[in-house]
Amino acid sequence: MSKYTTGEMAKLCGVSVRTVQYYDTRGILIPSELSEGGRRLYSEDDLKKMKIICFLRDASISIKSIGELLSENHPGSVISVLLEQQEQLLYDEIKERRKKLDMLDGIKQELKRIENFSVESIGDIVYVVENKKKMKQLHVFLLITGFPLNIIQWLSIIFWITAGMWQLFVGYIVAAIPYVFFIIRFYYKRVVYICPQCHEIFKPKLKEVIFANHTPTLRKLTCTCCGYRGFCIETYRKGENKNE
Repeated sequence: MSKYTTGEMAKLCGVSVRTVQYYDTRGILIPSELSEGGRRLYSEDDLKKMKIICFLRDASISIKSIGELLSENHPGSVISVLLEQQEQLLYDEIKERRKKLDMLDGIKQELKRIENFSVESIGDIVYVVENKKKMKQLHVFLLITGFPLNIIQWLSIIFWITAGMWQLFVGYIVAAIPYVFFIIRFYYKRVVYICPQCHEIFKPKLKEVIFANHTPTLRKLTCTCCGYRGFCIETYRKGENKNE
């Protein structure tokens, strides 16, 4: 049966000699025997065990967990569960890193739209990017809830024109008025605005928001903090607003 020195074990498993020695001191890979000169000698079984240890370490499983695992009488089922847990942790880490990459990409895209930016304006962009997903969900909600009402509107107009049934259109008006009031209040409670002048987050009066000139991402308002009048960035409200 083959015997391997510490150096040979390290070479076969692609690790350093110090790593093999460290596993010995931790008691998870004790050499089968010592030579007359005191050199560690490892068997074929030790080599297989070392490869398992390296595999588990590559899966980011701790030395302590590996030691406990190898001390089990039937480690196979435990290893399976441990690998599943580690797999989930890695998926979570990938998901978190993907979110950070998406945020960085969003910041880069927003920076391209600004000619003269400062530290404060970058802070505004970060705030908007962090809440971009929620704003998108809010817009989708408005579209979904408004779609059935739009269908009713056009059907009522068609029936009025073709069959003279104006009652359906009146019914649509009766249903649309409370919906419009609800959706305006619903939207207003969930958005805030960032002033490009003082970079403060503020909440204008509802009446001003309703009648203000706007684009999909901007609204012409008067900042309640510095009095600036112009287009302000619309974004999703995050937590309580001190200026509300």
